[in-house]
Amino acid sequence: MKSLEVLETGPLATVQDLGRPGQAALGVGRSGAADAASLRLGNRLLRNDDDSAGIEVTYGGLAVRAHGDLLVALTGARCPATVAGRCVGSNSPVLLPDGAELRLGAPATGLRTYLTVRGGVDVAPVLGSRSTDVLAGLGPEVLAPGSELPVGPCPRRQPTVDLAPVPDPPSGEVQLRVVRGPRADWFTDEAFDRLTAAPYEVTNESDRVGMRLRGAALERVRSEELPSEGMVPGALQVPPTGQPTLFLVDHPVTGGYPVLGVVVTTDLGRAAQVRPGQTIHFKEMR
Repeated sequence: MKSLEVLETGPLATVQDLGRPGQAALGVGRSGAADAASLRLGNRLLRNDDDSAGIEVTYGGLAVRAHGDLLVALTGARCPATVAGRCVGSNSPVLLPDGAELRLGAPATGLRTYLTVRGGVDVAPVLGSRSTDVLAGLGPEVLAPGSELPVGPCPRRQPTVDLAPVPDPPSGEVQLRVVRGPRADWFTDEAFDRLTAAPYEVTNESDRVGMRLRGAALERVRSEELPSEGMVPGALQVPPTGQPTLFLVDHPVTGGYPVLGVVVTTDLGRAAQVRPGQTIHFKEMR
């Protein structure tokens, strides 16, 4: 059986597909690739199904060895990459011969890189998905040196695209569209305008669960406790500090702080590529 052997992981590497949608009522979050568009692109370059599992790599540092000849693709944040010591590019199918090592450096911009393999990473699914949910502890273990990842059978369709010309994630300020949240009335009239008026800095307290932001404080007019209610990716939850947290794919399924705004779904992949130290400018979507 063909497989990928993990030699090094960098800060974090996990198996991800498109997650477990539609199970929030059971207390199961969606999880899945933080930048789903980049995972889809990698699968399409290899003619896999869109929801085939790949490896999500946070800030580079992954090294894998092929067992069997494999065709792979790198998408998302562009890392310097080598196969058997030779430089290879991103957004393109790349042959990884039997026994060869693929090594990734740190990306110049962006945060998350996707390694997809023709046939997909074929670990056992949990509740219909091969995604690792780091908050709930569902799915395969976070990857570690020595992890062995089986590769599924190749699809009959053959790759037809040599290169997908997509832009790199930006290095500066990132704009995200936001709509008013379900508890906007718990805040002062000025709070939402303040959220969209000036940028917020992404702090180091950020992961697949969410991004803690630093900027203008968002003041509430109601101070009582809010019973826990359902949360969605993109929710901007505001604790008593007034500094918002932007929930990403492994967010808790419920939360007890009011949500002032929600980033639109189509912008969440862009949010997932923002590094600590970069700034986000929220723009109201009407």
